[in-house]
Amino acid sequence: MLNQLDGHTILIGLMAYPIRHSMSPTMHNHAFAKLGLNFAYLAFEITNEGLPKAIDAIRTLDMRGSNISMPNKQKVIPLLDKLDPATEMIGAVNTVVNDHGVLTGYTTDGVGMIKSLDDEGINIRGQKMTLAGAGGAGTAIAIQCALDGVKEISIFNQDDEFFAQAKRNVDVINEKTDCKATLHRLEDRDDFKAEIDDAYIYCDATGVGMNPLEGQTLVSDPSWFRKDLVVFDTVYAPRTTKLMEVAQEAGVEHVFNGLGMMLEQGAAAFKLWTGKEMPVDYIRDILFNEDAK
Repeated sequence: MLNQLDGHTILIGLMAYPIRHSMSPTMHNHAFAKLGLNFAYLAFEITNEGLPKAIDAIRTLDMRGSNISMPNKQKVIPLLDKLDPATEMIGAVNTVVNDHGVLTGYTTDGVGMIKSLDDEGINIRGQKMTLAGAGGAGTAIAIQCALDGVKEISIFNQDDEFFAQAKRNVDVINEKTDCKATLHRLEDRDDFKAEIDDAYIYCDATGVGMNPLEGQTLVSDPSWFRKDLVVFDTVYAPRTTKLMEVAQEAGVEHVFNGLGMMLEQGAAAFKLWTGKEMPVDYIRDILFNEDAK
């Protein structure tokens, strides 16, 4: 049974839009209950326009903090008091911690992605990655992977408002890590195909494949994928995205959605808020159960 709420319950939030699909409340509330912690985790649909008031509410309500997801991971930065050093380099926040009114931003997405692959016996250190997307998750993944030893990253993005962020990511990686990063336009399909073919892992961090873009994919031709390629989609709702279906049709052995990443980034955030280790094996059984909602 989950903990009963009372007058001492400490609130943690999740601020994003859309967010009703999220399994983060399931994950954190079960973890709180398992450890007997008097916390509650709730999801709030917050757009960029509502974000300033929502962040003020963290202080006003003395919340312990909040997760931050699309489209708020970069917009939240000027609303905070501090960033941890790695997050300052990444330039995107997915976790806010409130220490007596002082809000500090962290990012656990990149750490979570790498840890989820480690859990599956996949070591991307010293390898080449082709990465689509330069939003909050894509930025965290690119820079954390570079910091953790990925040898080369080809970053693709549409020529849209995130293209400048993609260029910044490439510049930061090349200036501050030993990884080689290059910038590419998603509109150049021949280049995209060639860079996927040359990579050890292809990661889609665009959000294509989840609502409202469910059933869509940047790669629809199975011939683009080698069987020994690792294919990673940061989307986890639906559990099997269109990208994953294409990879499976190609016979790719290692195909992953973002559920493991969500678990591991959540475990890192959990420790920041509570000082406790999340019971990861217990929560994994809950999240990976097909009946879990």
